[in-house]
Amino acid sequence: MAFTNYKYGTGLRNVGSYQVSGHPFLTGTTGDGAAGTEVKISFPFVTKNITIISSGSFDTATTENSLKVHFNSDSDGDVLSGFHYITLDSEEDSMTFDVKCKEIYITNVTNNASWQMYATLTNIPTDRMYALTGSGLTD
Repeated sequence: MAFTNYKYGTGLRNVGSYQVSGHPFLTGTTGDGAAGTEVKISFPFVTKNITIISSGSFDTATTENSLKVHFNSDSDGDVLSGFHYITLDSEEDSMTFDVKCKEIYITNVTNNASWQMYATLTNIPTDRMYALTGSGLTD
């Protein structure tokens, strides 16, 4: 069987796009937001993996530096009320997500929570990535 019209290339279901080393992407904040502030990080390409590290100053009232990490905005209140997030609740607490996505959200639970992020990016354009929704993400 010949696949004469098949064009091999970069894409979501292309194994080689994830096997090679990714492009580095670094960002973070120094604790400049109030409790409840949601930050959206949009990636220039689809991710291979993401590591988020809670860092820096603690809230002096609670001695915590809590963050909620999620894959959809909580603009309608369903994400956080549905517990569709991971909490990083102490200094240097971290989580690595082996996931393909084009954006991620971080919500400060405490005032002035700070964090750092390292992601590896594929060569896959973000317009090829589908929306992450459904059970466990938004429902």
